[in-house]
Amino acid sequence: MAARTPAPVVIEGWHIRLEPLAFHHVPDLFAAGGGDDEVWRWLPVVSPGSEYEMRMIVEQRLAQQAAGDAILFAAVDRPTYRAVGWIAYLDISVADERLDIGWHWLGRSLWNTPALAEMHLLLLHNAFDTLRFGRVQWQIDHDDVRSRDAVIGIGARSEGTLRRHARRPDGTWRDTLVYALLASEWPAVKGRGIA
Repeated sequence: MAARTPAPVVIEGWHIRLEPLAFHHVPDLFAAGGGDDEVWRWLPVVSPGSEYEMRMIVEQRLAQQAAGDAILFAAVDRPTYRAVGWIAYLDISVADERLDIGWHWLGRSLWNTPALAEMHLLLLHNAFDTLRFGRVQWQIDHDDVRSRDAVIGIGARSEGTLRRHARRPDGTWRDTLVYALLASEWPAVKGRGIA
């Protein structure tokens, strides 16, 4: 069965609800992570210092989605029903049955909780079980230990390092670690009881 094109849909989890990113999320997103350089450290933008700047970043992401280059999801904390971050499908190739998960961040209140892994698992379930993709990959800054540990904990496999791959907003260069999970490996991940 061929892969289907991803769409902005609602995906329910235990801790996090993923819903299509929209402008009404901006105040909550700013409250969760605005002005916090550590939250935005691994993203290719400067941390937003105001709701207006957060809105501009959301506008850029939604333009990327409108161009067909991404699908963005707001991460909504189930207990509070407030947006606390976001995550995206990127580099989508339906013909090749592959996509990336990236552009993710969560406010500090959810660091060291199951929320980060659950965001990724919800998108994996959607990609493999609903959309029938064959490959999901992540491209992670080599210094981003939290994200690296999360995808390794899920069961993604290391596929190597792209050296001096991308310039960070501060002008330094990052190496990019590539991790992937194949559809044939997904049943074992689900079988471990983390999905």
